[in-house]
Amino acid sequence: MNQELLSILDSIERDKGIKKEILVKAIESALISAARKNLGKYVEDIKVEFDSTTGDFKVLTADGNEVSGDFGRISAQTAKQVIIQKIREAERDVLFEEYKKKVNDICSGAVHRFEKGMLIVDLGRVEGVLPKRELPPIEEYRQGDRIKALIVEVKKSSKGPEILLSRTSPGFVKRLFELEVPEIYESIVEIKAVSREAGDRSKIAVYSKDDKVDPVGACVGMRGQRVKNIVRELGGEKIDIVRWSSNMGEFISSSLSPAEITSVKTSEAERRAEVIVADDQLSLAIGKKGQNVRLAAKLTGWNIDIRSKSEIEEVKEIPIIEIDGIGPKTEKALKKAGYDTVGKIMKLDLGELVDVKGVGKKTAEKILKSAKELMEHKVHEVRDKKNKENREARAEKEKEIAAEAEKDKKAEEKEQVKE
Repeated sequence: MNQELLSILDSIERDKGIKKEILVKAIESALISAARKNLGKYVEDIKVEFDSTTGDFKVLTADGNEVSGDFGRISAQTAKQVIIQKIREAERDVLFEEYKKKVNDICSGAVHRFEKGMLIVDLGRVEGVLPKRELPPIEEYRQGDRIKALIVEVKKSSKGPEILLSRTSPGFVKRLFELEVPEIYESIVEIKAVSREAGDRSKIAVYSKDDKVDPVGACVGMRGQRVKNIVRELGGEKIDIVRWSSNMGEFISSSLSPAEITSVKTSEAERRAEVIVADDQLSLAIGKKGQNVRLAAKLTGWNIDIRSKSEIEEVKEIPIIEIDGIGPKTEKALKKAGYDTVGKIMKLDLGELVDVKGVGKKTAEKILKSAKELMEHKVHEVRDKKNKENREARAEKEKEIAAEAEKDKKAEEKEQVKE
């Protein structure tokens, strides 16, 4: 048995990567515990020696006398238990380290079972957990279905590595593009940012390090095949691919695709942009329930205010006296400098306003802030009024259509009666 034990220890060290010394120490510790249970009078003095040549274990007292008893059988059972335990621990550690390196990578597996609202995915040697919150609302799976997901976190547990998966993370879209587009894999095209509302729409900003390579075209692919493959994996989710630029005005303009932007005014200090669009582009720029501008804001990291040309025209002629913080004296100074409307004040920066005689820095800051708030309030008033008018116009049109249909129906009934 002892020579067999040595062979087993050597084999485990070679195949599992567990040092033989670790196993021997564990077996010695287990034997001491077993001996102490049977030999209470030697509790403090028991020690174990291992002969690495013969593979023998000896249980000894402090004065070197071997403790009698059936420790050969005990040592064999103990060795077996310790080895099995260490192998399991080692395999758990190996799996943990393996999957720890795969965080932010895509894995694939089969849906194994459903547990407390979570999908348990069989990844082969280990299971992954896909919580409901990490699954797009439009997606449904059955047991046995194949599924791809992003590994977002790996934690240690007593049962082995706990692998958290996601199909809603923006990182999932990013990795799909990296796998699908060779130019990204080769670091010619770089993904700068991704924003996403899973199951509905994503925006991805790309940049090319090579002037000869169009980053958007590379991601779209011939006849759109590359992006189609990704859209298919995401269950039909819409994807806007936009060109990244270090010029924030250009980048913000691109991020609001597919809307056409007339102009962008940026404030680096506030990380805020005022975007002007044509009237027929306003709803497209804002998007359904504000989704387009919301995703653009996430993509760029800036706050984005969108206004139509007609909205700006209607509010820019508001007299400056309506701005909070402007009294008669300040009004007179501003008018003398040529700034008599809210629209003209909004075009100024802090330095230009402070240059006006009689306007200090604190007053200028308050004026700019108040002018902006007034402009936003008035724009929303104008927008709400137009929306109301549009709703009323649609309702009136629907009434006309219904009345016309009713008229046609009665005429048809009348004709049938004649026949």
